[in-house]
This record gives sequence, structure tokens and C-alpha cells, in this order.
Amino acid sequence: MGAAGQPGHLADDFRRFPLDDRPLDLRQTLRLSNMWGATSWIQVDRTGAWYAERTPEGPATVCIRHQGDHLLAGAWGPGTARLLDKLPQLVGLGDPGLSEVDAAGNAFVHQTLKRFRGYRQGRTGQVYPHLVSAALAQKVTGKNSKAALWRVARRWGEAAPGPRRDLFLLPEPAALAERPYYLFHELNVEQHRAELVRRIARRARALERAAELPHGEARAHLEKLRGIGPWTSAVVAGGPLGDPDAVPVGDWHLKNWVTFAMTGRPRGTDAEMLELLAPYAGRRGQVARMIKGSGVEAPRFGPKGDVRDIRGV
Repeated sequence: MGAAGQPGHLADDFRRFPLDDRPLDLRQTLRLSNMWGATSWIQVDRTGAWYAERTPEGPATVCIRHQGDHLLAGAWGPGTARLLDKLPQLVGLGDPGLSEVDAAGNAFVHQTLKRFRGYRQGRTGQVYPHLVSAALAQKVTGKNSKAALWRVARRWGEAAPGPRRDLFLLPEPAALAERPYYLFHELNVEQHRAELVRRIARRARALERAAELPHGEARAHLEKLRGIGPWTSAVVAGGPLGDPDAVPVGDWHLKNWVTFAMTGRPRGTDAEMLELLAPYAGRRGQVARMIKGSGVEAPRFGPKGDVRDIRGV
């Protein structure tokens, strides 16, 4: 029996990781850390939490399962050792999570924290794929951005190592950068997003430096690239860079969801959202993601927007 509970698929390597006495929810940790933009390299289901990435040694996939007082991880691919070495930071094993947040001042946050007590702040350090994902999510619905990312991954990327057939890695930056716009058009990605993705791919090596910088400097470094603003840098900071305080201002819905959840008012501004989150300084981004992940949404007063399908145009 393999690490994923699938017969005949033994991993290249297994390791055990002891847990502390704080709760850990793998599904919440991976899902909430990657809420804006889609991923083709993460899957969480009854077989475990699956994650894949490109390492300097080559692609690798890890499957993580919670077993009592430890995690059991099995990995596949040439980058197995490096990926297993970084697993503790991937799932936030050293992070106190939201356990230190004092939510007594707001009834909704106080109640919701009980549901998300196992949500830790993880960190992958993978800037390039998350920037591509965030770029494809700019000014479109989640459904549209997810479809676009999967088309890019399936057409130009590669299947991740291991037994699963639904984990795909994005193409190498150089390969993606050389794709002309008209090929993105065929994937239902209009020119604005396509050109931003190509710029990110061309500057991927420089952008990856953000993973080595303090959070504030990292965001400023990312925002030097045209097309990356506070929303995109906060999405990446709060996910792969592991900043629990990064709040994506400029989001179409988040300011309304936070305001509605915490006050009952159906609409809010970014300034009001930040004021409401101020008591949770240091963990504002995590609290905002928790609210978004709670399923509570502000009332809608108009039709949903979307980007029309341009593939046949």
C-alpha cells in the first residue's frame, strides 16, 4: 500500500514528522494559503494532502497524511529529498497559527476561529508559479482563472511525478516566456493577462529573490514588475512567502465579505476592512483568509461578471 493509500504505488522515500500539541488541519492549511488564483500542483482529498513543485534537482511530489501524533510523508521524483526537507515549513509545523489571536472583540471571528483552529501559515517559497496563477486571476472570476491555469499547465507543462494523474507543473519559465500571445488567446486568456504572464516568466529568476527577503521588501521587489500591484504581491506574500499579515487590498469581494462578516453591513471599503482587521495585526491576512474560507459572503446586488470566451474569436 502506497503513501496515498493506493496499491502498487510505493513512494521513492518516506519520512515521519512529529507534531506539537497544537491542532493541525492539512486541508485548511493548504487550501487557505492558496485561495486566490488556482493551482494545478495541489490536491487534498481522503488519500492525503498532495503537493508538487520543481526543485533544483528536478520535479517532485509529496503526499502527506496525518497519523496520530505525527505526519507520514511519501515523495516521488528526482527532487524527493529536497521536498521532504522543506515539508515542515510547507505545512507550518513551527507556526502557532491562529491560536494566539484574541478574537473576543468580535463574535463572528470568535466563533469561526473554532472551525479554523488547525489552520497554520505554511510557506512554499515558490514565487513563479503563484505569480502566474495570480496574474491569470486578475479581474476575472475564479472559474475563469482556474480554467485558464489548467489549460496552461496541461498544454505546456508536465504531469508531476507519482501515481496521481491530476497534478501538473507549470512549464519552465523560459518555455512559457517564448509562447506568443496568440497561443494564449487559444486558451481563453486575453492579451493583458497573457503579456503579464510572459513578463513574469521572463523575469522569473529575479522575482524568485523575493523568497529570500523580509516580507515588506519582498512585496516591494515584486511590485517593481509592471502589472504586479498590492493585490498580487499580497496574494503571493500570504501564500508561498508565508506572511500571515498580508491582506490583498483591491480585491473585488474581500472588503465586502470581511465587512459583512464582522459588522453585518453588506458593503465596505478597503480602508474599513483594514480598520476591522487592525486588532489582529500580525495575523490580519490569515484572519481575512479564514473569513473568505468560512463561506460567508456579502449579499449580491447585481449579476455575476465574467470574461467572454475568446477562443473562437
